[in-house]
Amino acid sequence: MNVADVMTAREDLVTVEIPGTRDDVLEYLQERTFSSVPVVKDDDAGEQFRGLVTRDALIDRPDEDQLALLVEEVPTVTADTSTEELAELMLAEHARRVPVVDGQLNGIVTITDVVRAIAAGDAAGDAQVGELARRDVNCVYEGTPLLVAERELAHADVPYGVALDDEGELSGMLTEVDIIDVARVVEGEEDTGESIASDDNDWKWESVKAVGNSYMPTRNVELPTGPVSEFMTADLITVSGNRTAHEVARTMIEHDIEQVPLVAGGDLGGVVRDMDLLEALG
Repeated sequence: MNVADVMTAREDLVTVEIPGTRDDVLEYLQERTFSSVPVVKDDDAGEQFRGLVTRDALIDRPDEDQLALLVEEVPTVTADTSTEELAELMLAEHARRVPVVDGQLNGIVTITDVVRAIAAGDAAGDAQVGELARRDVNCVYEGTPLLVAERELAHADVPYGVALDDEGELSGMLTEVDIIDVARVVEGEEDTGESIASDDNDWKWESVKAVGNSYMPTRNVELPTGPVSEFMTADLITVSGNRTAHEVARTMIEHDIEQVPLVAGGDLGGVVRDMDLLEALG
């Protein structure tokens, strides 16, 4: 199977054009929760692919307004690249989205596209997830205020926290999606209320705000003050180590999740993330 079989084609792809400004990408990153947007430029030779504008670029350079100066060169593949080569590239570069370029932008392929191929049996998936799972698990106490838990996820640089109860037992999972779902954008409001921070407070998010590994480009974002237990997913999907990558990929696609706790005998043994499943293609 090649990239052409799983990618999103150019005609279905959202892009921004040079010349332009950071405002041209903010809507896509915020409202559509994209992690990056391909940038193109039209000239006498036709449309030319220039790179991606990512959330990280907006975070690192909040004062830069020109789109051309925010573009990052990124690894690319061609439509005839095998999914095995693609998986190797994604793992090496920690890339969740890879542009498909052959002279011009032909599309983009994401990690979800690859996981869907594994789920369908179109890509290798016989490896047991016990061999693929990460043993270093990011955990958060279920009584932690959501504001603090959000910061913990951001500092850990992972999109989830396995929630533990007072006995240290698995009680749920908090993801960046859970946080985004309850975050309220406060744009241009003079009175932001008690739960939004003042200018001198660490909880004030200026220009672009990190929520876990996702970023909300806005002036302020308000989070509820309740504990993790109020916002986490308590009815967890879990898997055992003898499940195959194919089976777990189907679980991820069916439930629209990116990570699954690995549980054996009622004990947490690790977490399988979508990126881990790419190891099955090696």
